[in-house]
Amino acid sequence: MTERLYLYDTTLRDGQQTQGVQFSASEKQEIALMLDALGLDYVEGGWPGANPTDSEFFDAPPTLKAKLTAFGMTKRAGRSADNDDVLAAVLNAGTGSICLVGKTHPFHVRTALGITLEENLEAIRDSIAHLVSNGREALFDAEHFFDGYADDPAYATDCLRAALDAGARWVVLCDTNGGTMPDRIAEVVREVIAAGIPGDRLGIHTHNDTEQAVAGSLAAVQAGARQIQGTLNGLGERCGNANLTSLIPTLLLKAPYAEAFAIGVTRENLPRLMTASRRLDDILNRVPRREAAYVGASAFAHKAGLHASAILKDPTTYEHVPPETVGNQRIVPMSNQAGLSNLRSRLAEAGLTGDDTQMRRILERVKAREDEGYSYDVAPASFEIIAREELGLMPDFFEVKRYRVIVERRKNKHNKMVTVSEAVVVVKVDGEKRLSVSESMDATGSDRGPVNALSKALAKDLGPLQDRIVDMRLKDFRVRIMQGGTEAVTRVIIDHEDSAGRRWSTVGVSPNIVDASFEALLDAVRWKLCQG
Repeated sequence: MTERLYLYDTTLRDGQQTQGVQFSASEKQEIALMLDALGLDYVEGGWPGANPTDSEFFDAPPTLKAKLTAFGMTKRAGRSADNDDVLAAVLNAGTGSICLVGKTHPFHVRTALGITLEENLEAIRDSIAHLVSNGREALFDAEHFFDGYADDPAYATDCLRAALDAGARWVVLCDTNGGTMPDRIAEVVREVIAAGIPGDRLGIHTHNDTEQAVAGSLAAVQAGARQIQGTLNGLGERCGNANLTSLIPTLLLKAPYAEAFAIGVTRENLPRLMTASRRLDDILNRVPRREAAYVGASAFAHKAGLHASAILKDPTTYEHVPPETVGNQRIVPMSNQAGLSNLRSRLAEAGLTGDDTQMRRILERVKAREDEGYSYDVAPASFEIIAREELGLMPDFFEVKRYRVIVERRKNKHNKMVTVSEAVVVVKVDGEKRLSVSESMDATGSDRGPVNALSKALAKDLGPLQDRIVDMRLKDFRVRIMQGGTEAVTRVIIDHEDSAGRRWSTVGVSPNIVDASFEALLDAVRWKLCQG
């Protein structure tokens, strides 16, 4: 028999405490629905009354299958729960579930709150009882629990009992500072359960300050906790929270968790996790972490020739789970470490074949260009163009005759100094020259830079080829200086995406950043045209 585990997402509250992250109310709506579609049990929406965005979100909450949860804190000393305006704002959000954070470390009770230990216990009891009397499911986040337990285990445990006795459904042990080792977390959870706190009412909330938040959460589960709190992509204060993007596949696919426990997310839903992870990064205007477990672009990338050779014989030689189970895909990138096995695999993915002479020629060209600063393991579309050229399979779609970029600082109609980038591109298609001019201004009148202008001009008019590239969107632009001083070489990697959901990366290298950018842009258009 499998035992039920409950997943509690706090992306919209604790995740929003990440430095540089601030969701709008509409973004919170979208993320909440996205999390709900995965099958999570709880979605914490934020702290009503703490800021205008959270209040706006709870004024028009999304309809979820998951339990939408409001967050707040226990009542303040010297007030009754009925007369605490902060507690009232959380209740007024109208959610069926409410999570209150409270102190469990005597040092924090005395120093941060400036009250007695008994007054803190009273605040916990009265606050939780107030929620329950109003018909709400109550959760108690035991802040700094592991540090408090180390200082005074009896008092920390009494705080949990106070919440449970008042009617809390869950008491959640928080490793607030993120410094507790996983084996210590397991030890404390076992001791807490032995002291009479039921495991099926016990949750875990870890932070990632030692890169062990996921390990700590799993240790707590093995010791008996039955709720896990975390965030999508591991967002959170300082180094982040337990990453649900890593935890969920582990719980579904790995022993002993897959056999022992059931969660709301099903294996059929698992491929949605990568989509949700990428969409969150899009909302935050972040580049997805390539090395992220399960969902990263490099999670199933096999660069070394020895690895690629083994993967072709049996993928389990270097893959712990099949990539398609998590919505990902296997990548065999090309680089100066590549061998014929990598090349055969990469060509097969593109539907290409060649004889040994052609393949060696492709390898020689790749290795020579990587000596110049190119990197094809992160730009597979540019590699495919090289392969097609060496195989005689690269059509001459069009010819670039010339291009020009102008960056000008001038006054606009409001007499304000602004920067304007303009690009001119001349191409020859089917014997006819076509000139395109584009500025990089966006809808707000802000300059998006010379590369944006070049991209728009290049893709503006390719005559009969135009319909085949109209859905291209530039998604990311990365620059690296390969050498210092007067010998500096610039490498540009550009990511594009189209309406079919394809995402491809191209590379350009030059001492001139504009030339390098144009080379990568040109490869992107040529690769897109090759797809038909």
